[in-house]
Amino acid sequence: MARVTQRRPVLRLSLDGEPRQRADRVAGEEPLEIRIGETSWSVTMRTPGDDFELAAGFLVSEGVLTRRDDVVEIGYGPGVNPDGTASYNVVDVRLAPGVRPPDPDRARQVYTSSSCGICGTASIDAVRQTSSFDVAADPMRVALGELLALPDRLRAAQRVFDTTGGTHAAGLFTIDDDGRAELVCVREDVGRHNAVDKVVGWAVREDRLPLSRTVLQVSGRASFELVQKAWMAGIPALAAVSAPSSLAVELAAEAGLLLAGFSRGRSLNVYAGGERVLTSA
Repeated sequence: MARVTQRRPVLRLSLDGEPRQRADRVAGEEPLEIRIGETSWSVTMRTPGDDFELAAGFLVSEGVLTRRDDVVEIGYGPGVNPDGTASYNVVDVRLAPGVRPPDPDRARQVYTSSSCGICGTASIDAVRQTSSFDVAADPMRVALGELLALPDRLRAAQRVFDTTGGTHAAGLFTIDDDGRAELVCVREDVGRHNAVDKVVGWAVREDRLPLSRTVLQVSGRASFELVQKAWMAGIPALAAVSAPSSLAVELAAEAGLLLAGFSRGRSLNVYAGGERVLTSA
């Protein structure tokens, strides 16, 4: 199977010494075609690994899946490398009887890059989905100190980033009645939206949707697409180490999500859902 990381020769240049040739590890990036019942639906660039979770999470965000029983089987489809070996770059999802497949008019007709999770959607009206889960009714509240600690806890679990410095990460934390957080799943990928899809896909395969009383911590910015993915999975809080977009803030407020950004050490910004944060004040 394709590797999560690959070794590549690099030329090391420095003002402090002579040029040096050495080997370095880089994050893997390959296309993954997602098929539904052998019909091609989307092609996304991703870091190989956790491909079944990626496909399942992607279909949650598309409004196709809401529980484990919606899927009969996920498996690798046909595909070969130039040397004749299996590529493992095609995943086929077989839906359960009665589960409505996605509208073919919304199929992603172009490649989705590792930096974009909604590029290629056929209609802008299809971007804003309606979740099956009432996130606003989720009673989850998280302690400020716990929320501030999540980026460091996520960073400590980023094994691929430690090796390559080239992946995003998403971490799912459950929140108890006292507002304390417990890390339950971490996934990494060259695409931040893929990392989130892998986390959501893990949850649907574990039959844990909706993901009530959880916080999704991401290593980058909080875009509209990540808020949407959180809402579609029933996650009541999204926290990021960088900034949100205006549309992300608008959607979080509409859904009833806590949206936090610039979470760095001793402070953060709350853009929506501030009542979910427990502070000493």
